[in-house]
Amino acid sequence: MDYILDQSKLQQFSQLELIARQVVEGFITGLHKSPFHGFSVEFAEHRLYNTGESIKNIDWKLYGKTDRLYSKRYEEETNLRCQIIIDASSSMYYPIKDSISFENPNKITFSVYAAAAIIALLKTQRDAVGLSVFTDKVDLFTPAKSSSVHHKYLFVELEKHLKPLNPDEKRTTSATPCLHEIAENIHKRSLVVIFSDMMETQGNADELFSALQHLRHNKHEVILFHVVDKAKEYDFNFENRPYRFIDVETGKELKIHPHEVKDNYIKAINDYKNNLKLRCGQYNIDFVEADINQGFKQILLPYLLKREKLF
Repeated sequence: MDYILDQSKLQQFSQLELIARQVVEGFITGLHKSPFHGFSVEFAEHRLYNTGESIKNIDWKLYGKTDRLYSKRYEEETNLRCQIIIDASSSMYYPIKDSISFENPNKITFSVYAAAAIIALLKTQRDAVGLSVFTDKVDLFTPAKSSSVHHKYLFVELEKHLKPLNPDEKRTTSATPCLHEIAENIHKRSLVVIFSDMMETQGNADELFSALQHLRHNKHEVILFHVVDKAKEYDFNFENRPYRFIDVETGKELKIHPHEVKDNYIKAINDYKNNLKLRCGQYNIDFVEADINQGFKQILLPYLLKREKLF
C-alpha cells in the first residue's frame, strides 16, 4: 500500500512529537534513578567495534579521543523493525469527555501518545518503525523505516486521531480480517505492538486469536497493550443513580441502575480479561493491561524489556 508524503506538513516538529520526546526524556530520567538504571536506552551514531568485523567503518578520530574502537552506524542500519498497530474504532473513543487532552485522555488519545512515545524511543535507538491503523478495514499501513521524514509522517498520521469523533460517526471493529491483512504485509521479522481494547473478542475470540497467531506464525514478536479505563470499564465505578449507557459502535441504548448489575458485570468482565490473558499466554503474546489513568511507564517499560530480550 503506497502513501504520499506532504512535505509541507513535515518541516517542523509537531506538538505530538514534542510531547512524545518529553515523555521519553522523563521516562529515561526515571529509569536512571531506578533499579533499571543499567538499561541501554540511548543509542548514539556509533557502536562498539566487535573483533573480527571489517575495519572500514571504524571512526579513527573518535578512537584518538577515547582510546576505544567504535564503528560508524549508517542510516540504513537498524537493530529492530517495529510495527505499531492502533485500533481506531468507536469504542476506543471512550470515555466521552468534555475536554480530551494529554492529561485527561480517552483510550484513543492515550494510545496515540503511547505510540508516539515508542516512536520517539525507536528513533533514538535508530530502529525502523511502521504504523497501521484499523477500524472495520485497514485505514493505514506503512512499512517500517528509520528516516526522519518517515518519523514526521507517522506523527502527522497519529495526530489525526487526536480529534474527537463526530457524534453521528460510528466506527465498527473488524479486527480479525484487519490483523490478517497486516500480518501478510509485514514481510520481515518484527516486533508488533498492538493498542486495542479488544472489544471484538467477546463475540469471536477464536477468529481474532487466529489472526494474532498469524503474526506469531510469521515469527514476529507481539505485545498487546489492552487499553482500558479501569475505573469505569473494570471496577464499574459509577455514582448511585440511574444511567443511560450507549454502545458507541452500534448506538444501542440501555437504561440501568449501575449498582443493580455491578457484581455480575464485574465477574463477567474479569472472566473475559482472564480468558484474554490466558489465550495470549498460549500463543506467547505479551499481554499488558494499559490503564489510561496510569501514565506511560506501563507502556515504555514493557517495550524496553521486550527489546532487551530480543537483542
